[in-house]
Amino acid sequence: MASAEEGATTAEGVGSATQYIQHHLTNLKFDLGSMQFDGHASGFWVLNVDSLFFAIVLGVFFLFFFHLAAKKATATEPGGLQNFVEMVVDFTDTQVRDIFHGQSKLIAPLALTIFVWVFLMNFMDLIPVDAIPVAAHASGIDYMKVVPSTDLNITFGLSLSVFALMIFYSIKIKGPMGYLKEMLTHPFGPWLAPFNLALFVVETVAKPVSLSLRLFGNLYAGELIFILIAVFTLGAGASLLAVPMFILQILLGVGWAIFHILVITLQAYIFGMLTIVYLSMAHEHH
Repeated sequence: MASAEEGATTAEGVGSATQYIQHHLTNLKFDLGSMQFDGHASGFWVLNVDSLFFAIVLGVFFLFFFHLAAKKATATEPGGLQNFVEMVVDFTDTQVRDIFHGQSKLIAPLALTIFVWVFLMNFMDLIPVDAIPVAAHASGIDYMKVVPSTDLNITFGLSLSVFALMIFYSIKIKGPMGYLKEMLTHPFGPWLAPFNLALFVVETVAKPVSLSLRLFGNLYAGELIFILIAVFTLGAGASLLAVPMFILQILLGVGWAIFHILVITLQAYIFGMLTIVYLSMAHEHH
């Protein structure tokens, strides 16, 4: 969420609104070819270090948080942490039971992991837009994006993992020949095998693409709105506009943050539930 003071004290060297926006939308990149950090590097061998860092840290936090709750779990006097974790686990388990009709010990833990992990990555969007970038700049780091789910590489990585599981379970449950038969005969029978195959390819490829782009698009738009709100006081300085712009920025920032809580939760839920749906379809025989 943006604030007036943070909007005015941006990283040095970022003066205009356009530069400010571009700066906040640029990842900290590491070029494996030149072995150097470069915010403007591009290519296959370039890593978005900030996205990977925050994604890994949030994943470790999730594991530690739930492990701590499990370690302290008791049947006689459950605490607030245990109640919260049990509520999340029960909610996810209910959704899996309603949607997934196969037999697998992996699906429920996978759905729980995806839902909580994506939610935590989305939740980073509620941190003031300049809080971490300014601290990073003070440490000599020029670029720092803190919301991993606004990075298309992260969302595609998650969706491709789901895609790989879809293919794996389709072959495991139906067998190689059964999976091939489904490609060629569903839904219009063997006489239209080329058309069936074309539909199958489009349908299969569309799943990970839509899964990743939906999450990326919604979170990227939310982040951009926070940045635009922060721009309000970028050039106000000590002028007479500073106070009213400060008040407007606070009101808009708080209002959008409250609404955005629903967005980040809904997008995590959709990503997790679609994962269950796709894996359930992989377990079905036609």
